[in-house]
Amino acid sequence: MLLADVAAVSRAVARTRSRRAKIDLLAGLLRRVPPSEVAIAVSYLSGELPQGAIGVGWASLSQRPPPAGERSLALAEVDATLSGLAGLSGRGSQDARRTLLRELLGRATGDEQEFLTALLLGELRQGALRGVMTEAVAAACGHPASEVRRAVMLAGDLATVAAAALGGAGLQGFSLRPGEPVQPMLAHGATTLEDALARTGDAVAEYKLDGARLQVHRDGDRVWAFTRNLADVTGRVPEIVEAVAALPLDSVVLDGEAIALGPGGRPLAFQETMSRFGSRLDVARARERTPLSFFAFDVLHLDGADLLDRPQHERSAALAGSLPPELVMPCAIGDAGALRGFFDAAIAAGHEGVVVKSLDAPYEAGRRGAAWVKVKRVHTLDLVVLAAEWGHGRRRGMLSNLHLGARGPDGFVMLGKTFKGLTDDLLRWQTERLLELATGRAGHVVHVRPELVVEVAFDGLQTSPRYPGGLALRFARVKRYRPDKDASEADTIERVRALVAPRP
Repeated sequence: MLLADVAAVSRAVARTRSRRAKIDLLAGLLRRVPPSEVAIAVSYLSGELPQGAIGVGWASLSQRPPPAGERSLALAEVDATLSGLAGLSGRGSQDARRTLLRELLGRATGDEQEFLTALLLGELRQGALRGVMTEAVAAACGHPASEVRRAVMLAGDLATVAAAALGGAGLQGFSLRPGEPVQPMLAHGATTLEDALARTGDAVAEYKLDGARLQVHRDGDRVWAFTRNLADVTGRVPEIVEAVAALPLDSVVLDGEAIALGPGGRPLAFQETMSRFGSRLDVARARERTPLSFFAFDVLHLDGADLLDRPQHERSAALAGSLPPELVMPCAIGDAGALRGFFDAAIAAGHEGVVVKSLDAPYEAGRRGAAWVKVKRVHTLDLVVLAAEWGHGRRRGMLSNLHLGARGPDGFVMLGKTFKGLTDDLLRWQTERLLELATGRAGHVVHVRPELVVEVAFDGLQTSPRYPGGLALRFARVKRYRPDKDASEADTIERVRALVAPRP
């Protein structure tokens, strides 16, 4: 298939606001893609590169060669060139990368150049987010969307599932196997326990820790640990590996939270916990300095049986019956009145709040549904940095004022700016990282690829004609960066609007 066909569908998808129309356009293309190129097309139309980051930034793309007059670039050809770019390293690699990139763009038409530039910069804002692409794959292959979502959950990659579904292999080969991580189930947010219970119905509440999401697998004598992004960190958390290896079980897949605790069991700062995941060399010393505790809150597989489709109350019972209490997340069942004391106890212990979970819900990996709802002590949102402004005074020479956006149907929706909560160390790190992500400058504003997720605390929301979403954050301040989260996991504009929606 030609790259021009993919680029044309991308433009058409960007021009329509109808979700159904987007799905139909994408599915129509996927039915025509040769099986060997399905994974490439799905990745590109999702705004992703199969190779991941390949070292091409705005500087390399700012001066493009004249576009070609005819369409000639094949999809597989483009993918092979980008793989070549990703593999370049060492002396002379920069020159070789520029040469390869210029040759590729020189064979592309104007529309293809625009598509490739947006794809390489991570700015393909066409409204074909993962949920839309998943439904398009389902429509193209004739499987129910729920079956495709489940396969993606187990495979951890939509492009792989699409290639199997449209290539004739089907979805039967995707199952839960210890040692192969699955996408984690996610939670929405609510401001009160009453709001959370109104969504979940009968529920169990668990402590919401300010730690690192961790999925731990065991199969016989082997144990693996994976982050929420499915990165293998087994070698960095030996104390957790040892604890799970000591359980009287043959196989298990646990979902939980790793956290560094101080005297009296109170949590240390989030950065202390995350520092353990950056320690690759002297793990023993890092363990001695900052030991991690693990609290499991779900079990997805137990001694040969998959529990994903079992209701929450059955999984909770299986968890409590197979793990010692010190490895199980504290929890309670009751109405809002009964859970108020539990929430207060979580806050008093230094934790963020609670997660309220429907007792009847299955484990829907990779989804952020109404079955899990987190209630924190303060209002916080996970937003994406869209741009930053050069600072003044003592912050001169550093990127300070952040432009913050929530996920919208066709990109990111700006909600305001803040420079509050930034330490000098964080300002220095932030400046270096944002310059790496820079895509262009306008006066004192540096625009960046929307990749960095930052947790922002705020006092409230107010209507504002200044911003496209009609809302602005009040007294926003940076709580922390979230290197464990992708931009696709940031809060949505719908979630923000729900915070100010009147109660029925």
